[in-house]
Amino acid sequence: MIDGVKKKTLLKHHDDRGYFTELVRDDEDLLAQFGQMSLSMSYPGVIKAFHYHDKQDDVWFFPSGNAQVVLYDIRRTSSTYKQTDVYYMGENNPIVLLIPKGVAHGYRVLGEKPATIIYLTTHSYDKDNPDEKRIAWNDQRIAFNWQTEHH
Repeated sequence: MIDGVKKKTLLKHHDDRGYFTELVRDDEDLLAQFGQMSLSMSYPGVIKAFHYHDKQDDVWFFPSGNAQVVLYDIRRTSSTYKQTDVYYMGENNPIVLLIPKGVAHGYRVLGEKPATIIYLTTHSYDKDNPDEKRIAWNDQRIAFNWQTEHH
């Protein structure tokens, strides 16, 4: 696992009305501080990758649909520099993932329905000075194969 990344497996409390689960709590050492919570929906097959932040950490959760999440450590001083991690998140694997600043991240929507992501950040978005750097989804330094392997 890339240094600083944290994964939380969710516990669902079921009854005859449905279920309840806690996503992020202030007493569990995921976010150092709270800045913003956002929601985004992407259509099947869409790839949103890569970007990273210098100041903010992200917490990602996919409440509907499924996604292949790819992280790439670009922090030169990290023990996991240039390491790639892949997580499968969404309805079929309900986890919360902390992505620390300096780790490039992106995702591909899997399956035949849209995926929705809820994400929390340690800082609010500043349109005049955005903390968001882009790397192409097919950048050769990362060289990630986004194709589904059919075995």
